[in-house]
Amino acid sequence: MKLLSLEGSNITPEIKFDGDMGKLSLKGRSIPENALEFYQPIFEWLDEYLNSPQQKTIVHVQFDYFNTSSSKCILDVLKRIDRIDEAGHDVLIKWYYDENDEDMMEAGEDYSALLEAPFELLEIE
Repeated sequence: MKLLSLEGSNITPEIKFDGDMGKLSLKGRSIPENALEFYQPIFEWLDEYLNSPQQKTIVHVQFDYFNTSSSKCILDVLKRIDRIDEAGHDVLIKWYYDENDEDMMEAGEDYSALLEAPFELLEIE
């Protein structure tokens, strides 16, 4: 499966999805003018990955900030990953947040409550 790699900017997160290794990473800020347009290639990549995922998929999520429209798209990404877990594959979502960022910690808690896949909240200094 091809690699999906999008360089981050001051308004979009860095995306690195390696289907052959089962490693997915989203990192940075997500405040694009059109979140759905930005996330569409990610949805398409995940939909393809869902057809033949690795036995173990690890997802690293580390946002500094995201806006409301991005929050829905992030949930859609996580729901797709949740389907991998539902299909009987091992999935682990690791949600990183700065020790002083209660909002990002709470966002992780909220997403975790909506998913079945194992979800770790990890504080970083």
